[in-house]
Amino acid sequence: MKRVKKENKEKIMEMIKKAGSEKYETEWDAEGNIGVQKKKSEMKKGKLSKGRGARFELKVRKDLEEKGRIVDKWGNNVGMWDNKGNEVISKNIDKKVRYLLAKTKKEIKFEDIIFDKCVIAKRKYNPFRKMLIVGTGFPDFISIKQIHEGTYSVIGVEVKMNGILSKIEKEKCAWYLKNKIFSQIWIAKKGAPKGVPPSTKKKDLSEGGKKRGQIEYDDFKEKYGGKHNKT
Repeated sequence: MKRVKKENKEKIMEMIKKAGSEKYETEWDAEGNIGVQKKKSEMKKGKLSKGRGARFELKVRKDLEEKGRIVDKWGNNVGMWDNKGNEVISKNIDKKVRYLLAKTKKEIKFEDIIFDKCVIAKRKYNPFRKMLIVGTGFPDFISIKQIHEGTYSVIGVEVKMNGILSKIEKEKCAWYLKNKIFSQIWIAKKGAPKGVPPSTKKKDLSEGGKKRGQIEYDDFKEKYGGKHNKT
């Protein structure tokens, strides 16, 4: 029998402890091994946050339609590859984003990722319905409006309540613009009510009888310029 290293033993004991705790939800693989472990309180926060995000996304869609734009979900994404053409995926491991080769799971540096090709968004597994669902594309929406006969405005819209894009998202936006997939990319975010500075705290808004929720749009190119284009 192999001797287990002290640090591995401590990790295994911690996993067993969580598996027997009511505070954690543990997933098991087909062989009965411990898989993903999530704190139930954090899962509840995640569900609430996802619900708020979905409602805001619908609000953004309605706002764009009221502006006379045709809106639909975008079902594509920008592919990520290494210098040999192997697919790269991103994964949250220990609350940190890691970049791995899809087949071998070997970790690579962000600087070594090549962003290229418009690909169909991958399907995702829904644990509640226990089935694969249509993948979530990036950005969230494609928005079209006729400017004049034969000319259309084709804009990508990503919904971010805080208006902040990740490193990967910035590079993908830059690729879309460089390859003329979209003429513009807007970042839809929650702002302060009209006439109220964005820096106003939530507490001060509630005391004044006003609520946050006004939709604001940042133009990606104006906000980030050419700083995030590795292609």
